[in-house]
Amino acid sequence: MPRGTEAPEDLGLYQNAPNPFAGSTTIQYALPSAGHARLAIFDVTGRLVTVLVDEEQSAGVRTATWDGTDSEGNELPSGIYFYSLTAANQMRTMKMLRLK
Repeated sequence: MPRGTEAPEDLGLYQNAPNPFAGSTTIQYALPSAGHARLAIFDVTGRLVTVLVDEEQSAGVRTATWDGTDSEGNELPSGIYFYSLTAANQMRTMKMLRLK
């Protein structure tokens, strides 16, 4: 995973840690340029669970934390979830495993 404050050359989305997770997990991502970034969590059926980031951000490496709840604060069951980053006219998706 990249470290530091310099802007990466490409959009990056990295494996969450810890994975699998029970309580919360951290997602690291990298933006090559300033602009709108959206980091969203989906369940295995493709249903939007929650949005962690949806705002203008400067270029660089960032982190977001997900606590295993949906957008209404309800705790979600164990299972596979997907997280998707959309920025700089690109999209990256990774999967993670929640074990309660």
